[in-house]
Amino acid sequence: MNDAALPSPPPCSRRLALDGPLTIYDAGTLKIRLQAALEQADGSGLELDLSQVSEIDTAGLQLLLLAQRESQRRRRPLRIVAASETVLEVIGFCHLADFFGEAPAPPAQAESRPEPGRAELPASS
Repeated sequence: MNDAALPSPPPCSRRLALDGPLTIYDAGTLKIRLQAALEQADGSGLELDLSQVSEIDTAGLQLLLLAQRESQRRRRPLRIVAASETVLEVIGFCHLADFFGEAPAPPAQAESRPEPGRAELPASS
């Protein structure tokens, strides 16, 4: 096996930021936007910024899966470069982090939240 380092993929030249809900109610419009962005992306691919996505359902997740598959078919890398906590939770819950590659860190929150399934006990005085 060759120990030489593999070349890193070229940086993505096109960036698409999605905001608001990524749900069935917006799926048609979002699909058109994703397809257009993939068509316009050159060989260096497409970066998705999902940091402002407030809600995602199975239709939104299907759009992300479709975009990833389509980018692979076109040999144009698709990278999620930023994702809201909501998006990260859904991707993690569905065990799809490997499919989308390296998951970005969630945006910094002003207030920390307890882990899902764990209640935070009030401080005793």
